[in-house]
Formats: sequence, structure tokens, C-alpha cells
Amino acid sequence: MPPVKILFVALLALTGCAPRLQELGPAVDAPSFSDTLFHTADGVDLPVKTWVQWHGDESRAPAGIILALHGFNDHSGGLALPGSGLSRRGFRVYAYDQRGFGETPQRGIWPGSEQLIVDLKTAVRLLKQRFPDQPLYVLGESMGGSVMMAAAVEPDPPPVDGMILVAPAVWGWQTQNGFNRNVLELAAHAVPWMTVVPTGLRLRASSSNRALVALARDPLVIKQTRVDTAYGLVDLMTRAYDAAGVLKAPRCLILFGANEAIVSRNAVSMMLERLPELPPSELRVALYAKGYHLLLRDWIALSVYDDIAAWIHDPAAPLPSGADVKSSTGADVMQPE
Repeated sequence: MPPVKILFVALLALTGCAPRLQELGPAVDAPSFSDTLFHTADGVDLPVKTWVQWHGDESRAPAGIILALHGFNDHSGGLALPGSGLSRRGFRVYAYDQRGFGETPQRGIWPGSEQLIVDLKTAVRLLKQRFPDQPLYVLGESMGGSVMMAAAVEPDPPPVDGMILVAPAVWGWQTQNGFNRNVLELAAHAVPWMTVVPTGLRLRASSSNRALVALARDPLVIKQTRVDTAYGLVDLMTRAYDAAGVLKAPRCLILFGANEAIVSRNAVSMMLERLPELPPSELRVALYAKGYHLLLRDWIALSVYDDIAAWIHDPAAPLPSGADVKSSTGADVMQPE
């Protein structure tokens, strides 16, 4: 056995630690979803943000409902720009703080991939009950996209009319090199409580300096991540990567920026290669030449909002921006790192 592996195994045996998960209680309440609060079955309250604009005519029904899931270490308020932009395009937009983030209990502690999926399914079910005659779409940014991808391939996927994956995080174990895997495995079991600064705070995540400054100054954005929380994120990304080849949503729009720097571009290319060959009306991939990871907050964000709205109205039509990739898999769109 190589010396590094011997040391790795020895340290695991000595520490006996395990990655920490949130302490979750049993079902005690009927869940509910309002314009300000998502009350879960185990009694946890997750703050909700809502964006709706009626263009001066309050009798006008929205073109559809969009449930938006924020990214890792972010919160629902981080989706204010796309929430406002998509509401001006005729949609009622909701976003909630996912467990472990924003203003939720046990902030900074990983809740487990399965619990994030359960919360999404519950939120979708409640919104379907509230708006039975409206189409419902889930928009997932980064980690939010991972949650939706993992949920979409379960035996009982969320009953949505389509999903919009914006730079979904798919840097799973399958795409990590051996060194990264060993270091994270060791740290998560030896020093799970240790915090690190995520790479996203060092690498350029957006073309908009204003967006980057807002992230840095936002007290609800987690600046230092527990090692075991990062370990949990990789587990979720692994599930999302596996899901790529068998996505079951009625239709899916996948958006990436050519300047992606937060999620490994190699991992993105590998994931795109796994996508099934489907007609554009069922699966569409778009690449924005001037886009970064935070496409919804980039300088080109208005074009992205227009594309999302146009795709919802007519999934078979080309996107207004022309960012469509010819192949539905889009495997050749990302340049290697």
C-alpha cells in the first residue's frame, strides 16, 4: 500500500470522527407554503421570497409559477435579480432558503442530500395545490440545480412542467482526481469541524463586479465552509452527475457560461456527454460566450431571462439570444481547463 494511503487509513482509524449532519426531527405539523414562509413537516420554518409584477393589471394571471433554488452558501435573497426579471416577464417567482443556508436553523451544517430533495418535493406539491391551473417550473442555480437533477430521477420525482438548470453543480466524486478525493475524505472524517474558504470567493464567478461585491458584503452568504458540509455537497453533486443520463423531467433547459470557473469545466463536459439524445423541445442546452457561473447576475442576465421566458412559452423554438448548442448533449461546448 502506498505511504500516503497508509497514512490516510491510519488517520481515519485514529480519529473515529464522521461528517456531521443536521439534527432533524419527526413529522409533527402539516407543511405549508406562503409568500413569506415555508413551514416543513418537522416544524422548521424556511424563509420565502416572492416576486410578482402585474404590469398595472392585477386581474392578469401569471404565465406560470417558477420555484427557484439558490446555490451553495447563498440564500433566497441572492435570487432577487432573476426573481424580479422573470416576474416582469409574466411569472410569479418563489425562492426559499434551503436548510443550512440563509436564515434557517443550524446554518452552516449540511442537512443531507435527501432532506434537500424532500423539501423540494414538498414545496412543489404545496405550490401545485395552491396554483392548480398554472404550469410550474423549477429553476435551480448551481447547487439548486443539483438538488433538482437528483430529485428528477427518483421514483416519485417532483411533478413539475419543466426544469431550468443554471450552471448546475456536477463536480461529483466521479470527476474528482484521486488527490482531491483522498484529501476531502480524510478531512471530512478527521477534522469535519474545520472551515475553509470556498474557491468561489477567489475565482471570478460573475462578469458583474457589483454582483461580486454584493456577495462579499452580504452577511447571509456563508464565507467559510465546514469541511463536512463541502463533503456533503460533493455527495449531492455525485447524485446530480449520475442523474444526467436519465433525466425524466417533461422538458429541461440547461444553461452554462463559457467562462465557468466555479464548477470544473471538465466535469461539465463529462456530464453533458451523458445527457440523452432528445429533441430540442425536450432538452435544450445553451452556452453563453460572455457568461460566467452566476449567469443570472451577469451583465448578460437580461438575455438569459429572455431565453428562459421564451423557452417556457415555446420549448421547440430557438432561443432569442442564439446561445443554443446544436447537439442536445452539448458535449463539445466547454473548453478543457
